[in-house]
Amino acid sequence: MNKTERLYALAEELRRVGRAGTTGPRLARELEVSERTVKRDIAALQQAGLPIWAQSGPGGGYVLAGSASLPPVNFTPSQAVAVAVALATVPPGGPFAVDAAAARRKIWDTLDDDAAARAQRLASRVWVDHGAEILSQSDTEPLAVAQSSSRERVTSGGVMQRATRHVRTLRAVEDSLATSRTLSLRYVDRRGAETQRRVEPIILAHTGGAWYLVAWDRLRDAVRWFRLNRVVRADVTAETYEPRPVEVIGTPPSEARPVV
Repeated sequence: MNKTERLYALAEELRRVGRAGTTGPRLARELEVSERTVKRDIAALQQAGLPIWAQSGPGGGYVLAGSASLPPVNFTPSQAVAVAVALATVPPGGPFAVDAAAARRKIWDTLDDDAAARAQRLASRVWVDHGAEILSQSDTEPLAVAQSSSRERVTSGGVMQRATRHVRTLRAVEDSLATSRTLSLRYVDRRGAETQRRVEPIILAHTGGAWYLVAWDRLRDAVRWFRLNRVVRADVTAETYEPRPVEVIGTPPSEARPVV
């Protein structure tokens, strides 16, 4: 997220925790930045007039004064799409499907014109196929976790380390798709062979109970589907690309559609 989004997220988090307050390290983990960045952002909010009380030392932290007034709900484009993705998993004709569609519209109504346009562009590249067969849980967990033994899972914080790597991979994929910057991937195929790829994301697709990055693969010079739980590492590069039309992937299944 950019600085403006981060400042708002920081203020929202302080509002959410209320009088209990929170600590710098916790805010740094929440926002995925350094503690030094949190301190700079807190100072910027204070200079802007937000009444934040800060106490240093053990047991210290940050508290937003109860008199501060902030909007109860506000979404960044990425957050709006994230909620839309969650709501899109409600199949048409299923329980609460009508309410889910109404909720998506309400979320879009909270966005200003620019944010709504950015959210719409991003959401148009996140597809869900309601007609695909659901896979088992073992097929959908992160590859690094699925391949580890039971003994490995309970030693040396291995699970947390692998989960952290998987989250970083997901964030990189999301950022690449949102900003149209190429993605450098280390990918393991179903035979266990690992390759390094440079790709141009086209869409994220959910089908058969799993998420895939559908991208133009420069190594193969063609569209390829990369199952996200087989991505070992993903890094967003500084190189931008012109997003290819979704149509280059081919005709989608009859029950596949973007999340908005």
